[in-house]
Amino acid sequence: MSEKEYLMESADEVIRLDLKTDNEVTGRQALWAGIQPGMRVADIGCGSGKTTSKLFELVQPGGSALGVDIAPQRISFAQANYGRAGLEYACGDAQGSLDHLGTFDFVWVRFLLEYYRTGSCEMVANISRLVKPGGILCLTDLDHNCLSHYGLSPRMERTIREIMSGLEDKANFDPYAGRKLYSYLYDLGFEDIDVKVAGHHVIYGDLRDSDAFNWLKKVEVAPQKIGYQFSGYENGYDEFLAEFREFFHDPRRFTYSPIISCRGRKPA
Repeated sequence: MSEKEYLMESADEVIRLDLKTDNEVTGRQALWAGIQPGMRVADIGCGSGKTTSKLFELVQPGGSALGVDIAPQRISFAQANYGRAGLEYACGDAQGSLDHLGTFDFVWVRFLLEYYRTGSCEMVANISRLVKPGGILCLTDLDHNCLSHYGLSPRMERTIREIMSGLEDKANFDPYAGRKLYSYLYDLGFEDIDVKVAGHHVIYGDLRDSDAFNWLKKVEVAPQKIGYQFSGYENGYDEFLAEFREFFHDPRRFTYSPIISCRGRKPA
C-alpha cells in the first residue's frame, strides 16, 4: 500500500469510526485535558465527526469547532450528520501545512498518530503550529494496540503478532504510539505537561454489537492491505476468521488496550 493510503480505508470505515466512538469517554478525556467554554477547537483526524461534535458541545457557550480529516467521504458524512452553525469540517492532511486553518485554543489529536510509525514526530510538530501561545495540545493514542488478549490459541496469538509486525513494516502502523506522546510534547517545549493512562477496548462477558463490528472489520481489512497469507491455517483466512469469531464471542475472553493521553500548554 502507498504511504498516502489510510490503512483501514473501506466502504464501511466511516460507520466503524462512528459506532466505536463513545462521547461520554470523549467528554471525560477532553475535560481532563483542559477544554473550556468559549474556546476555538480543532479536531485533527476527525473521522466521522462525532468526536468533534462532542468537543463543540463542551466549548459552549461561545466556542467553535473545526474537524479536519484526510478523506472527503468522511468529511461529507460529518457535515451531513453533525454540521451546524459554529461546527465545521474541512479536508486536510496533517502531513502537510495546515496553516491556512488559523490558530486554536485547543487542538485534539486522537487515534491518528498510530497510522504514522515513521513521521509522527514531524506530524505533531506540524500540528503544534495550530496551537495559540498559551493554548493546549492534547494527544491520545493506544499502546500495545490489538496485542493484549487472553484465551487465544497459540496459533491465533502467533498469527495476530505476525499481522501486527507486518503492519509495522508494510503499512507504517505503530502499535506502540501511545508511549511516545509525552516525548513529542516535551521535545517541542510544551509546558504543564500531564499524562493519563487508562484501559481501552476493555472487553469481557457478553460482546456488544459495536465491539463485534469494530474488531471484525479490523481483522477483515488490515491483513488484506498487507497481503498476509495466514499460513498457520490450512484453509487460510476463512479458518482464521471462524476461530477469531468463536474466541471473540466467548464471554470468557478478555481483551484490552492501554490508552495514553498527554496534554501540554504551548509557551506564551
